Amino acid sequence: MSTEYEVHGPHDHAVEHSLHHPKRDRLTGSMAVATAILATLGAVFAYQSGSTESLALYYKNAEAVAKTEAANQWGYYQAKGEKQNLAELGATLSAGDAQKVEHFEQERQKYALQKQQIRAQAEQQEREVAHNEALSEQALHQHHRWAQGMLLVQVAISLAAICLLTRRRWVQLATYAVAAAGTLVGASALLHLG
Repeated sequence: MSTEYEVHGPHDHAVEHSLHHPKRDRLTGSMAVATAILATLGAVFAYQSGSTESLALYYKNAEAVAKTEAANQWGYYQAKGEKQNLAELGATLSAGDAQKVEHFEQERQKYALQKQQIRAQAEQQEREVAHNEALSEQALHQHHRWAQGMLLVQVAISLAAICLLTRRRWVQLATYAVAAAGTLVGASALLHLG
């Protein structure tokens, strides 16, 4: 026969009781759901932030290309202006020869017409530069809003973890407040506000 006896202490009774009668912890459940929602929201904000940053860089690059093209057009315009000046000089120096004067006058008119066309192209390129710059600035501003929303969501997730550790009601409320602020900032990015 065995002479060993099994003695149950208060801890054993508490463990057995909790297995048969689980107590629902509302704080842990609500913080777990909030953290899952915040993590999903944070992933969306991070994606949007990266997307708008790429868009801002795309427009900045398009701006640089248009700026270079405008500079090239203005250089071309200047070259045609110099040719026009040389044609005028040629006409002046050939005052005694009507055929040469006629030739230089035709050249001058040709260069004047080409300058008008080149100027129109250069001005169009400058408008494109301004347009792309505005689009880049708008996308960069939107990127900042997404990033700020993501930052607030990350802070809210950290507060949720602190809430679970400390079990303080005010930390839970702070978690929800910061999460709401992050959501509002993200919504402002989505709606292109401020």
